[in-house]
Parts: sequence; structure tokens; C-alpha cells
Amino acid sequence: MQAGALTSARAAIENAGSAAWRDLNVSYHWLDDHGNPIVWDGIRHPVSAVPGERFELDLQVRGPIPPGRYRLALDLVDEHRFWLGELGNFTPELDVEVQPRDAAGARLFGADGDPELIAAAHREGYAAVGGSIDLRRRPRELEPYEPGGGRNPAFAHPLVCPSLLPPLEPNDEVAGLPAWRPEGDEPWLYDARIRLRPRLR
Repeated sequence: MQAGALTSARAAIENAGSAAWRDLNVSYHWLDDHGNPIVWDGIRHPVSAVPGERFELDLQVRGPIPPGRYRLALDLVDEHRFWLGELGNFTPELDVEVQPRDAAGARLFGADGDPELIAAAHREGYAAVGGSIDLRRRPRELEPYEPGGGRNPAFAHPLVCPSLLPPLEPNDEVAGLPAWRPEGDEPWLYDARIRLRPRLR
């Protein structure tokens, strides 16, 4: 399993209770060595089962960020009500060594930048990485991208001249430069310490 990347898993599930399951989801938590949640809300997979029914289910699991040793805990959730593990339901836990994300396919669009800083952010688990825009004359649209500051995983603007892992491609444009507006659930990061020098036409 790689940090920030999707992995397939297969789980055997049994309704050992006396009531039918309706509107439940199988999901997961990522925990540290002490059982503290690092990621509480994993990807949901709808399930229903009558008492005594047993089946196998393919799951999509997104690795936590950053790489390291974690516990993966599977759980059932009754949305907007409770996790069954909170009521004493069995939640199996697996020890998982999460590896760095493979950054070999990363592509930087429309700029030059520090390849090691960019690759380090991808290896940490981010599929999309953006940085500050280093220009002497800065169009007004690029003011939010001034050098200075640090990392911001909740940056409110598209990533300009992004570095993207396949299959991601630029899906927007800012001041005539390629940009990526976050979409889907791929993890992304804006890091102002990464200075990007656009290749102007």
C-alpha cells in the first residue's frame, strides 16, 4: 500500500446478529500504534445482509499520509448515526506498513521547479502538488501564489503549473497558465516553498 493511493482489498463479512442490515456501509479507520485515529472516515461501500448471511466484498482503500506504520480498522457505519464499533461490534485491525507513493510518473506542467521538493511531496502521498509562482511582474490573478509561507492542504485556489501524477491532467487555466482545480478525492498540496518559474510563451 502506498501513501495517498488507492488499493484494493477483500473482506469477508457476516451478519451474526438477529436483525437485517439496511443502509449500512463498510468503511475503515487508519489508527496509530496507540489506537488514535489518523483518518476516521474511509471510503464507503454499501452493504445489506439478512441474519446469518456471509459474503465477500471488494473494497477500495486510500492509504494515509504520510508513509509509515499504521493500523487499518474495518468498521460498519450507519450514516449520520453511529459506527458499529462504537457500540461494541467487532472491528478487525491489521498492521500495515504504508510505503511512499511512487512519484516516477509525475509531470510538471508549464514551469520549472525544484524536482526534489516536488518529488518529496508526491512520495509523501500527494497526487497533485502546486507551489508559488516566481515572476518579476505578477498578473493580478497570480497574487495568491506569491512566494513565502509554507504548506497549505486547504489552499482555496487552483494549483498553477501543477505537478500531477497520472491520470491527472490540468483542468483549468489561471493567467494563461495550466492549472488543476481539485476534483475527486485525490490528495493534493500547495507548498509555497516550492518556487515555480513558468515557461512563458
